Amino acid sequence: MSYLEKIFLFQKQLINKFLSEQQEDGSWRFPCENGPHTDVYTIIILRVLNMPEEKLIIRLAKRLLSLQERDGTWKLHSDEEDGNLSATVEAYTGLLFSGVVSKNDERMKRAEEFIKRKGGLKKTHNSTKFMLALNQLYPWPVIFPIPLTLLILPRHFPINFNQLTSYVKIHFAAILIAAYKRVTVKTEWTPDLSHLILEESVLKRLKNQVRGKIPLLKRLKDFIFLKKFKAEALKKAESYILERIEEDGTAGSYTSATSISIFSLIALGYGTDSPLIKNAAAGIINNSVEIADNLHIQNAPSGIWDTSLIACALNKSECRCPEVKKAVRNASSYLVKRQQNTGAWGFSESNSWHPDVDDTQAALRTVQVEAAVDPEQRNAFNKGFNWLLRMQNKDGGWGSFENNRGNSLVKHLPIENIKDTAVDPSSADLTGRVLEFLGDVMNMNQGHPVIDSAVKWLAENQERDGSWYGRWGTCYIYGTWAAVTGLRAAGLPADFPPLLKAERWLISIQKEDGGWGESCYSDQKKYFQPLPFSTPAQTAWALDALIAINGKTTESIDKGMRFLAEEKGITGYPTGGGLPGSFYLNYHSYDLVWPLIAVNHYIKKYKTENNSN
Repeated sequence: MSYLEKIFLFQKQLINKFLSEQQEDGSWRFPCENGPHTDVYTIIILRVLNMPEEKLIIRLAKRLLSLQERDGTWKLHSDEEDGNLSATVEAYTGLLFSGVVSKNDERMKRAEEFIKRKGGLKKTHNSTKFMLALNQLYPWPVIFPIPLTLLILPRHFPINFNQLTSYVKIHFAAILIAAYKRVTVKTEWTPDLSHLILEESVLKRLKNQVRGKIPLLKRLKDFIFLKKFKAEALKKAESYILERIEEDGTAGSYTSATSISIFSLIALGYGTDSPLIKNAAAGIINNSVEIADNLHIQNAPSGIWDTSLIACALNKSECRCPEVKKAVRNASSYLVKRQQNTGAWGFSESNSWHPDVDDTQAALRTVQVEAAVDPEQRNAFNKGFNWLLRMQNKDGGWGSFENNRGNSLVKHLPIENIKDTAVDPSSADLTGRVLEFLGDVMNMNQGHPVIDSAVKWLAENQERDGSWYGRWGTCYIYGTWAAVTGLRAAGLPADFPPLLKAERWLISIQKEDGGWGESCYSDQKKYFQPLPFSTPAQTAWALDALIAINGKTTESIDKGMRFLAEEKGITGYPTGGGLPGSFYLNYHSYDLVWPLIAVNHYIKKYKTENNSN
C-alpha cells in the first residue's frame, strides 16, 4: 500500500467512525472528561440531599478508584511528577463520603501518606478548601477575600460584579452567598479529616492570629457589609442564580456552579427537599456519561462543540457521498435548534445563558453549508455572524465570553487563578480561529478593518520563540496552530515574518517519531513543556499549521502525516485547557476530529503532488 493510500484509508476510517456514531437528532456526544472534582461534588451532593442513588454513588466511587495511581495519588495529567495534592484530597474525601472504602483501606492509607507528606489540607488549592469548608471539614477564613457587596457596586466603580466574565459570574454569585453565610452542612456520611490538618488546630491558629484584633475585624466587617446593603446583595446574588437555572435544572449548565448553588440555596433557607434543589441534583446526574466500564459526571457536556467540529471536518473531507451530506445537514439542523436568543451558541446543549465565541464560530462553519438554500439556516447564520463580529475587542482580538473584559482590576483580587478565570482578554486561539473562519468561509482578508486589527493583535502577541499561547487548549501548539491558520486564511503570505518564526518553532519541537506532544505543565509555567510522547490531537494541530504555510509538502509534514496515519499517538491525554494547574479536559473527540481535519487539508493541498511522485 502506497503512502497516499494509507492516508486515504485513515481518512475513510475516521469518516466511517463519525457516521456510525451520529445521534438520531443530528448531534455527536463524545465524553468530555475531567479529573475527580465533579464526581466528588456529585457524591457529596447526593449524600447531603439524602438521595436514594446508591448505585450511582458506587459507580462514581469505582471511577475514582480506577484513576488512583499505585502510589496512592491522583493526577490531573499522566506526567504530573508526584501526584496532585488537591485532586488527591478531593478523591480521598469523595471516597469516604461514598462509604465504598474506609480510612483503613490500603489504597486510602497510601493517599493519606501522600497528603501528609505534601503538607495536608492547608496546602491544597483554594477551590478544594472551599469544598471542604462547605462540609465542615476545613474552617472558613476569618474574612473572605471578596466581599458580598461586590454584587451591588455600581458599574462605574473600578471593581464591580459586571466586570467578571459570564461563566464566572454564575459561580461567583453562589460562592459569595456561601462564603458570607459561612454555610456548612454535616451529615452522617461526613468523614473526619482532622488527621490531615498538619498544624496546631486551624481554629486555634486562626484565633491566635486575630486575638486582640477581633474588635477591629468586626468593625471592618460591619463597614464592608453595611446592614442596609447586606439584604440587597444577598437578594441580587439569589436572583442572579435563579434567573440562570437551565431547563435541565443546572446553574448555567455547569456541574461545578450547580453544586455550589445547592449549598448556597440551603444557606438562604431552601429545604433540601425543595423542587429547585432536587431539579438541580437531577441536572447534575444528567451530565453523566459512560466511559468504558465507569460512570463520570462531566462539568458540562460538549454536544454543541463536538457536533460543530465533526460536521465541519466531514464537510471538509470533500467526500460527496450521500451519507456525509446527510450527516452534515442533520448536524446543521440540530445546531440551529440550539441557537441562543443572542444569535450565538454555547458549549452544551442545555446552555442558554453563556454563549461563547469558539462554539459560535465552529457552529457557523456547519450552518453555512445549508444557508444558501434554506431560509431558516440563512437567518440563523446571519444572526450568529453579526454576534461574532460584535464580539471583537477594541485591541483587535477575540476573547471567549465577553468583549473588552481583559483589563479589569478584578484580576488583582487575592484569589488563586483569578487572572485565568475572572477576566476574558483576547487570546491567540480565539482570535486565530475567528480569523480563519472569516477568511475561509466569509472570504474576508487584508484590507478589511476587522481583519487588519486581528492580524495586528496576533503579530504583536507572538512569543519570542515564534509560538502563541492558547488559552483553551494545551497550549502553545494549540495557540500557534490557531494563529497560523488564521493568518494564512486572512491572506498573509507564507514569508510573513511571524509565520516563518512559527514554522521554525513547530519544526524544532517535532519528535523523532514524527509527532508532537505538549504537557499540561505549559499553561502553569507559561512556556512550552514537552511531553515524553506524542498525541494525535497535538500532532494534528502542528501538522495543520505547517500545511497552511507550505505550498509543497515537506519532510516534516510527511513524517508527521505518517505518524498520524499509522495511529502511533498516545490517546486520552487531556489537551483541553480549563484552569491552569487545577482543571483539564480530555475531549474524547479530539484524537479523532483534529487528525481528520489535518488529513483533509493534506489531501486537498498535496494529492496532485503525491500522485505525480
